[in-house]
Amino acid sequence: MMKKFPWHHVLAVLLSAFFVLGGTLNLFPSAAVLADYKRWGYPAWFHYVTGAMEWSVAVLLLLPATRLVGCVVGGAVMTAAAATLLFHRQFGNALAPFGVLGCLILMVWLSRLQNQAPSGRD
Repeated sequence: MMKKFPWHHVLAVLLSAFFVLGGTLNLFPSAAVLADYKRWGYPAWFHYVTGAMEWSVAVLLLLPATRLVGCVVGGAVMTAAAATLLFHRQFGNALAPFGVLGCLILMVWLSRLQNQAPSGRD
């Protein structure tokens, strides 16, 4: 029973929710978020780019046909976030993007396993 449970779909929904939340916090930023972007040296409008990309990833992850693209784009966003945080010596804050990046890699692996499994239709 547990082998047939669609873990990759559950992980896709959880990651999608993460990216919806992250995108919302970037598209409708608090003063603290705006101060972070300024401190990191990004242009004043860059939080909109980040938020739009995160919302796009959320949608791409939900659709099985675009899930791989969502993982790649989400991986790029999380790599950029981790790199920014590491460059600015915010090592503890970089753990979350690395964790999400790991989950995206896990989802690709689980999806590949699911696609390779025999369908049971002969």
